[in-house]
Amino acid sequence: MKTDQKEVIIQVPYCEKCGAEVDEDWKFCRSCGAPVIPVRREEFSVSSDDLVKKVKQLLHEGNVRRVIVKDEEGKTLMEIPVTVGVIGALIAPWLAALGAIAALAAKCTIVVERKQG
Repeated sequence: MKTDQKEVIIQVPYCEKCGAEVDEDWKFCRSCGAPVIPVRREEFSVSSDDLVKKVKQLLHEGNVRRVIVKDEEGKTLMEIPVTVGVIGALIAPWLAALGAIAALAAKCTIVVERKQG
């Protein structure tokens, strides 16, 4: 499986607890007071044949907050919110949908957000 990877540290533009928009220089959400935690964003370019395999691999590595799949033009095709304990049977429908996307796209970009630290 051939993948190209790049990594960037970003500030999440929304509160993980309440969903309110947050500014990148805030330490705490002004709506609910929850700490604003920066995330590490990794991007992987994969062929459609390797899409499902790579997403499964990333989910099993752990510490994943969200997975975003984009097409060659950068258009978001699917967003998978990942919470603790959502691996296994609950992720199967997402993987089936990824298989359908893989049939339509030649090359995809997988964006993975992980909690920093």
